[in-house]
Amino acid sequence: MLSHERIWSAIDHLAHRHGLTASGLARRAGLDATSFNRSKRVAPDGRMRWPSTESLAKILAATGASLDEFVHLVDPQAVRARAMLPLIRSREADRWIGPDGLPAGADREEMDFPDLGAQRCFAIEIQGGGLRPHYRDGDVLVVSAGASLRKGDRVVACLDGGGLLAANLKRRTARAAELAPIAPGEPERVIPAAEIRWMARVMWVRH
Repeated sequence: MLSHERIWSAIDHLAHRHGLTASGLARRAGLDATSFNRSKRVAPDGRMRWPSTESLAKILAATGASLDEFVHLVDPQAVRARAMLPLIRSREADRWIGPDGLPAGADREEMDFPDLGAQRCFAIEIQGGGLRPHYRDGDVLVVSAGASLRKGDRVVACLDGGGLLAANLKRRTARAAELAPIAPGEPERVIPAAEIRWMARVMWVRH
C-alpha cells in the first residue's frame, strides 16, 4: 500500500542503506538539502505532503536503486504486481488519445512496469533533444492523460503539429492552459485549448 508514512519511511531506509541522512540523500540527488526534512512532510495546516515523482526518480538515479527495490522498501511483504503500459515514441506524440486516456491503435508497443495502482498510464520514450534540459534522449516518461490535473502538476502537452512541451501547470480553463516553466528563467506560456491535442500528467520518469 502506497501510504504517506510508508513512502517517507522508504526514503529514510534508502538513505540509511547508503550511509546517508535524508538531507544527504537529497543533496546527492541534486535536490535542496531540506527536501526530505521531517518538517516538510506535513504542511502547517496539517495536510500531508508527498515527495514528487521527479524527486523519487532523482534519488533512485543517484543511488542506483531500481523502482522495484524502492517499492519493496515501501512494502516488503507486498507481491509486486506488474503492468504492461502502452509505449509510444515522442515523435509519435500526435497519435490520437482515446476516451480511456490511452494511445489508440492495436499495434502499439508495450513496456513492463511496476503497477503502482495509479490512473491508467502510458509511456513516452523521448527521442532527440526537443525536451532538453529537463528530459534527454532515451528518458521514459510514465504519464496519465486521464488523471485529474491540479495547479503545480508536471505535465506534458502535445501541440498541433505533434510537438511536445513539458511544463508545470499553472491554470487550465476551457479556453487555454497557462504553463509555468520547469526551470527558473524560462518564460511562461499560454496555449489556446484549440492548439492542444492532449495533455497528460507526469507520474514517473525513468532516466
